[in-house]
Amino acid sequence: MDPCTYKRYHLHDHDSREHLEQYFSDKAQMVFGEDALIFPIKSFTNAFAAGHIKGDILLDLSFGSLIHHLYSACECFKDIIVLKIKDRCILELKRWVDKRTGAFHWGHAAKHHVDLGGKSHRVEDKEAKVRSAMQHVVKCDLEKENMTEPIVLPPADCIITARLLDAISKDQDDYIRYLRKFSRLLKPGGHLLLFGNLGMTYYTVGKDKFHAFTYDEDFVRKALEGEDFIIDECKVHKRTAVSDLADYKALIFIVAHKKSL
Repeated sequence: MDPCTYKRYHLHDHDSREHLEQYFSDKAQMVFGEDALIFPIKSFTNAFAAGHIKGDILLDLSFGSLIHHLYSACECFKDIIVLKIKDRCILELKRWVDKRTGAFHWGHAAKHHVDLGGKSHRVEDKEAKVRSAMQHVVKCDLEKENMTEPIVLPPADCIITARLLDAISKDQDDYIRYLRKFSRLLKPGGHLLLFGNLGMTYYTVGKDKFHAFTYDEDFVRKALEGEDFIIDECKVHKRTAVSDLADYKALIFIVAHKKSL
């Protein structure tokens, strides 16, 4: 397929449930367990466990209907505000938050989190804590000056963005433009936790191939530094999954903080 014909996450229909089933389920045939679940869970857990990333408000600007990166965040933040650009993702998340019939099962991700903390008998408690913190799932428009218009969000103590920049950016300028918009939502001195895919050109959901912006570690480091972020930690994890559903080469996890005024 010609890359020019790939669909765009924010412009075309995207089956959020199919995406979760293909990349994040606990099915025996799901080959992305190490890359999509274990590595990010360990990375986010370790980052928050260090104790210096905390506050009142955390904003999550992430791809699809992902939840597993928020399990460790709920230990450090009272309120988690999730911003989504697609209605289907909002419906999927609210189905899980409200414990509705048919919600995606994230119990395996919760178990990974509590196992890391040595409390494998408290999976239900962990899920309840995330649900309690994640009471605000808000529609946003990335092209508006105020993305959540008419709602005006307070400055955040921390922002998480997982895989979203990869999916919405068509080129380097786009990536930096969106990164700058995200940065405006963050307090000076606040933290940004960024998770992405290196060297990816496409990912597949169902029968559809979607565009992914291709970049390397050097680019994302320079992009962050150019937007007044200081990088505190950077981890790169080589791909382990054997599948043609997506062609990423590695995963990257960065903890950075915004320079104070």
